[in-house]
Amino acid sequence: MENIVPHLAKGRKPVEPEKLIRREPVDPATFKRMIRQMGLKVTQQRLAILETLSGGRAHVTAQEVFETVNGKYPEIGFATVYRFLRKMAEQKLVTEVRMGGLPARYELTPRRHHDHLTCTQCGLIVEFENQIIENLQEQVARAHNFRLTHHVLELYGICPRCQAE
Repeated sequence: MENIVPHLAKGRKPVEPEKLIRREPVDPATFKRMIRQMGLKVTQQRLAILETLSGGRAHVTAQEVFETVNGKYPEIGFATVYRFLRKMAEQKLVTEVRMGGLPARYELTPRRHHDHLTCTQCGLIVEFENQIIENLQEQVARAHNFRLTHHVLELYGICPRCQAE
């Protein structure tokens, strides 16, 4: 599995921000409700983690979240950021996406389900929705007497920009 994304695994430089999907910021009151829903105390550090997930790039690593939050709150540790991301993922407030042996990436759980295309050259992640694919997955599950609860679809390839290079 580690050979799926060979160029990224060899330490290729990160994707430029303009190539990644941006999220609209979320109301801070929503963040406070999310934290309380998890049974945790609302802190400035936890709010900063959620702001980073909301207002920045989609699909960020725990390290990227840590570096951003650590710039504002130097006392925060990586373990604190990682534990909070994992707890949010457990409660389905954040979606953890694992792609081809790379570090997990996180995004605020979208209201609508979507799948991902990932460029194996530069790491660009494109979100897409396709009802035909969703219907086919349901048909396959039924044919094998499964009741689908959730799924993750990751497609790998080379984006148009990398193909042109």
